Amino acid sequence: MSDIEIHDDRAAGRLEAVAGDGDVVGRIEYFVLASPERAIVPVHTVVEPAHEGKGIAGSLTRELYATAAREGVAVAPLCRYVVTWAARHPDRAPAASPELIRAAQEWQAARPGHS
Repeated sequence: MSDIEIHDDRAAGRLEAVAGDGDVVGRIEYFVLASPERAIVPVHTVVEPAHEGKGIAGSLTRELYATAAREGVAVAPLCRYVVTWAARHPDRAPAASPELIRAAQEWQAARPGHS
């Protein structure tokens, strides 16, 4: 993983793992929720098949939670991978309130096709 850098493309709603050659080898797609509180909402995690098993998804998720902590916002995960990772790492992944998760689900349901 030493040749992988993680970049936040906020405008596109993607946290990307970029290899030394510039190829995006993994990503977490997310949106930013404004209400009932500001939160980052990861909805999908993808790692390119040739790069699976190298810890990329975990590194992306750690950076997602670190970014949220730096910004003072919650993470309301809808992505199954991030939900599972957070359950295994409660010290690094503060749980979102049920109200916040519900608001994120409603936001996403109201915008089909939007990540």
